[in-house]
Amino acid sequence: MAEMNTNSSERGCKRGTRSKKLSTRVDMTPMVDLGFLLITFFMLTTTMFKHRTTDLLMPAEDKEHPTLLADSKSLTILLGADNKVSYYEGMGNDPEHPPVVRQSSFANNHGIRDVIINKRAQVIERHQADDLMVLIKADKNANYKNVVDIMDEMLINHVQRYAVVDITPEDQSFLNR
Repeated sequence: MAEMNTNSSERGCKRGTRSKKLSTRVDMTPMVDLGFLLITFFMLTTTMFKHRTTDLLMPAEDKEHPTLLADSKSLTILLGADNKVSYYEGMGNDPEHPPVVRQSSFANNHGIRDVIINKRAQVIERHQADDLMVLIKADKNANYKNVVDIMDEMLINHVQRYAVVDITPEDQSFLNR
């Protein structure tokens, strides 16, 4: 590991003895091996990033007493194929008064975020409480990325109550218009 050079040279010993100057050489090979072992150990035992998940709370299923929701407090978002986003206010379950379906996008300006912000402000102004309920209905041809994006919009806009529900045939017809 360490080695000492003991070359002795007899150059003129006329005035007395001089102390010998020895050179030392340290072999760094074991130190490099130890360094690589430590790097490998920490790479294998460290988590690089933590997976982030969204908690999903499912309501208790009550067949006898279904939850009634006022149309003024709800917004329904329909996700279709080819990044198509449609929405309407209310639940859309009144056949005598079909909802007015509008198109939107995930754009930063005049997109679905603005729709959610405006609807939330209307609900707070009208009911003096943040009771907005968003129903998210995805078509079978909808992109998974769009479902994740709309869930992100719920978190960004601090929507406390939202649900991912099955799409109805009526909602399917709204998407195909």
